[in-house]
Formats: sequence, structure tokens, C-alpha cells
Amino acid sequence: MSLAGELLGSWAPILKSVDLHSSSQGRFEITLDGELLFSKHSLGRFPRPGEVSSLFEGKLGPAPAWRKQKG
Repeated sequence: MSLAGELLGSWAPILKSVDLHSSSQGRFEITLDGELLFSKHSLGRFPRPGEVSSLFEGKLGPAPAWRKQKG
């Protein structure tokens, strides 16, 4: 699953927008309400699966249960 799919699959009901911006020099950064949550430049790696969702959860609380869970 893509990072965008992971975030939208969990947080779509409360996200006002998701913006993707191209940059130079291999930067990959994730911000939420202007706060930097993840920086490839600082850590030297891309986020691991689920890592960004955990960072979102730390700021927004648990993801809303808006989809039927697969049993």
C-alpha cells in the first residue's frame, strides 16, 4: 500500500487536504498542520510501513472507525 493510501484509508474523514510538493536534493518530508513529523533528510531513510500513521495518531488521536473492518 502506498503512503498516501495508508493515510487516506485511515484519516480521510478528518483530513482537510493532502498536498504533495516536488522538491530537489532527495528531500522527503511529512508535515501536519505546519509541524514537521518526518524528514528523510534528517533520518537518512524513507518511513517504514505504518510509521507515519503512528506519527499522525500521536498528534490526532486514534484513527476514526469510518470503514467496516474486514473480519
